[in-house]
Amino acid sequence: MFAFIEGKVCDKSGGALVLLAGGVGYQLTCSMQTLQKAPAMGETMRCYTYFSVREDAVELFGFATREEKDLFLRLTAVSGVGPKLALGLLGAMSLHDLQLAIVMDDVNALSRAPGIGKKTAQRIALELRDKIRQEDISAVSGSPAGSAAPAAGDSVSLALEALISLGYSAVEARSALAKVRGQSEKTEELISLALRAMTQM
Repeated sequence: MFAFIEGKVCDKSGGALVLLAGGVGYQLTCSMQTLQKAPAMGETMRCYTYFSVREDAVELFGFATREEKDLFLRLTAVSGVGPKLALGLLGAMSLHDLQLAIVMDDVNALSRAPGIGKKTAQRIALELRDKIRQEDISAVSGSPAGSAAPAAGDSVSLALEALISLGYSAVEARSALAKVRGQSEKTEELISLALRAMTQM
């Protein structure tokens, strides 16, 4: 119904954002990620939106980026994951780390989000890991300005990309990296360890 709404920020509290656009105040239910990215009161912001109509609720959801909206829709397509759980996941970690946790089948990381148990985390990883492409992860990756070195998650992402460029399938690369997870935070070492693990498959 609405692709996006662009307007002045009037309020941002209680898990919601209010944007004034065309004389109408739109209340958007958002993740903590989007609320943190919202500018100061009175400043203009564009939110990508999803209008949800259910038997028990009619809600308008807002997202700071298209990527966050796309991942929200993928998460809510998983059996047992409603909008509230999806927003909890999106607010618990960065998009990059969330996508990486899914493709790496990192159930422990996923289950740290509020309301997400081990079984739900396993279901999310099972249903979505082959639907998230390396380009999706790369699109939202990037070290913060001034950081001296990439985070561990970035190293795994770079190692995954390198293995795929060497001709291994995404499934093979993920499986090998999953076996050596936690053994190193350096991209080159992760690649070497994963290659060694693949020779033993």
